[in-house]
Amino acid sequence: MSSEYNRSSLPLPIFHGENYDFWSIKMRTYFRSQNLWKIVEEGITIPEDIISLSEDQKKALEDNQQKDSHALYCLQQAMADNLFPRIMSAATAKEAWDTLQEEFQGTIKVRIVRLQKLRRDFENLKMKDNETAKDYYSRIKEIVNQMGAYGEIISDKNIVQKILISCTEKYDSIVSMIEETKDLETLSPTELMGSLEAYESRRERHKESEAENAFQSKINPKSHLEKDCWFKGKPQCQNCKKFGHTEKTCRLKKSHQANLSEETKDENNLFYVCQAAIEEGKDTWYLDSGCSNHMTKNEGIFCSLDRSKTKVKIGNGDFMEAVGKGTIAIDTKKGKRYIKDVLLVPNIDQNLLSVGQMIEKRYSLHFEGDSCTIYDKQDKSFQIAKVKNERK
Repeated sequence: MSSEYNRSSLPLPIFHGENYDFWSIKMRTYFRSQNLWKIVEEGITIPEDIISLSEDQKKALEDNQQKDSHALYCLQQAMADNLFPRIMSAATAKEAWDTLQEEFQGTIKVRIVRLQKLRRDFENLKMKDNETAKDYYSRIKEIVNQMGAYGEIISDKNIVQKILISCTEKYDSIVSMIEETKDLETLSPTELMGSLEAYESRRERHKESEAENAFQSKINPKSHLEKDCWFKGKPQCQNCKKFGHTEKTCRLKKSHQANLSEETKDENNLFYVCQAAIEEGKDTWYLDSGCSNHMTKNEGIFCSLDRSKTKVKIGNGDFMEAVGKGTIAIDTKKGKRYIKDVLLVPNIDQNLLSVGQMIEKRYSLHFEGDSCTIYDKQDKSFQIAKVKNERK
């Protein structure tokens, strides 16, 4: 046996009659690792006049025959017992391989028909209403892999385009944002899936918050009828909502008026804050289509901070550690402004506004060039601010 030939102790994949394409790929890889694939694919030719061969030619022929015998043995061992009779009479590895390929993969005509079906399946794929982006991507990859087994490779660009045009309606806002802010020529399926899954997480958290509020309203129902109410006929304060006095004489009005005014405008003030910070030459805030939350590295601007640590995903797909979450206060020309649900991430090099978080709040965003114009969620014609996109 040739010194170049090396037996492998790796276990062989066993073929049970299903998923022939996957099994054949594994076997081709195994044969290549053992320098046997050429023997399996092309077979060996035994000359009629062996006697006339030189010693070197005889040695090469003997070596090829040994390789062929070992390749045939590997194929026999890779067959489930009920399938072994299919290749039992094969004298060479090529004969056994061709027999299996013809029966389980089909002739060239049959393969063309199967590939055409896979092409139609890929073309007609659509996301189901209750399907997650991850599950949908798995279905796409399954068909793409089957097409690859038949020799047709689907590019990442085509996979990205397929996902973007076939997502359900609930993904419209994030898909529009991706199409306007990302280079679809270079966007990879992995990056796209990261953005879609981050968007799903935000929607899920929003639903959980709504469910919690609904639950609280159910466990605190009205406990009596209006005719039995103790406060019937008494005035109600429009400031503290308590009965027995009016807003004019409310003791809490002065102490709470300023804070109440600010907090009720937190979200509306968000973009004014960012614009004011830019105008005054302070730390600039940038829009980021990939980050899951508003983020800053400046701990000094937090007026309240919960120091619970968590991992957050940023625009390039990497994860960073957030060491807290809270409300920040920024001094602007119009006074102090507050932004809620901001993460403290010491390792970022710029302040980031989450596009997903703004879309969730139903703001309208228009991207053009290196900036984004943000419109009021109530009056879509009213421009709130123009903010820079994230630097790359």
